[in-house]
Formats: sequence, structure tokens, C-alpha cells
Amino acid sequence: MMEESGLRELVQYGNELAKPNFEDYGDVRYADKRMYALEGGLRAEAIEMSTLTGLVDYISSSTDASTAKMIVQVVSPERVKLISALDGDRKREILADVTAKVPEFRYGRYMDNETFLIALQSKFIPGADRELLLKFAGTVENGTVAQYKDDGITQKATIKTGIASKGEAQVPNPVMLRPFRTFMEVEQPESLFVFRMKGDEGHDVECAIFEADGGAWKNEAMKNIKRYLQSELKEFPQFTVIS
Repeated sequence: MMEESGLRELVQYGNELAKPNFEDYGDVRYADKRMYALEGGLRAEAIEMSTLTGLVDYISSSTDASTAKMIVQVVSPERVKLISALDGDRKREILADVTAKVPEFRYGRYMDNETFLIALQSKFIPGADRELLLKFAGTVENGTVAQYKDDGITQKATIKTGIASKGEAQVPNPVMLRPFRTFMEVEQPESLFVFRMKGDEGHDVECAIFEADGGAWKNEAMKNIKRYLQSELKEFPQFTVIS
């Protein structure tokens, strides 16, 4: 049994070393061995970047050789890739991979009042509705949000109107805000948000904002990136910007 097993392995090994045989049946060619395509050439490892300025500088420097046509693909509001044209193997080479560094904000999650106020000031561009939220959230009285009727759209709470005075006010909703959500070199899109508060008696007020534009801001951000790159690369017609 051991000898037969060894003989079979020897025969199998010999078959693997032999060249494949081909047979044609009609319009189809068959081989008696499985064959694998080999890579036709070496490909560079993509340079990782975090700014559009860095990508433009890299392209402008002509440091690395490029194909006759290159593609700058706006993948998302936070990512852009520099891609070569198809090579002989019908494959593309990624020369640069640019990922924006944007501040994180917990959309759709309630947070304490102080954390919300700090995030609103540091991660959103100044605007009328941002200032309104800062003023409202900074003066609302703890334990008063739930004391008024909440129909799912309109909320009311008690706010401090002076050192010792208070007044009833409607929670601002919806609001237009411009958070930092894409590359800093382009304009940050403004979009609609739903602002909500909660704070039962005996508990501190918590705030949250929910995205309410269906993701339309992403399309606007990608258009802004495309326009920026087209303007910066207008002297390099071999680079086509797509999104």
C-alpha cells in the first residue's frame, strides 16, 4: 500500500511538471491543466496623504512618472485617489490615496449640555443657527424640557433670561448648520438638522442633532472637491477629475 501511494504521488508530480496539452472542439479551446495569469509588472504602493494641497503639490512636482492619462477620483467627501490609466494587464495603479482628517461628531446621539456646547463651537462653522443653538442650550433650565408638551416636532423649555428671571421658549428646530465634514480646502456644505433636547426633572439637560437632508450634503461636498481640483490642475490636462 505504501509503495502504491508513493507511486501515485510520483505520477501526479510528473503530470504537474509536464506542459499543458490543448485541444480544440469547435470554437472552444481546452487545456488539461489549470493555468493562472501572472502579473505583468510591478506596481507602486500608494502614497497616503491627508490634504488636497498635498495631492496638488505631488502632481505639480512631477516627481514620479505617470501614464499619458491619469484619473483623480473623488471617492467620497473624505477620500480622493490618484489612479493611472489601464496598463497592459487592463489594471490600474493607485499612486496616491488622500483621506481627510475631519473632527468626529456623534450625530443622532444625546450628550450632556457642556459637551454639546464645546463640540458646537469647535466642530461647526459660525452661522446664525449655530449661534442660536449656543445661546439656547447654554441658558436652558435643567429639568424643564419634559414639563411641556412634546409632539415629536416642537419642544418647549424654560430658559434663563437674566440673573434671576426665566421665560418659556420654543426649542429651535429644524436648523441649518455647517459642520466640518470634508477637506478644509473646500467650502463646507450647509445642511438641515433636527435639534432635540431631553432632561427629566432631577436630570441634567442633554442635547442631540440629527441629520435631516438625506445625505445630500455629500453630493455637494464632492462637487466642491471636484471644482477645487479642476481649478488647481487646469495646467495639467492629462489629469481628469471625476466624482
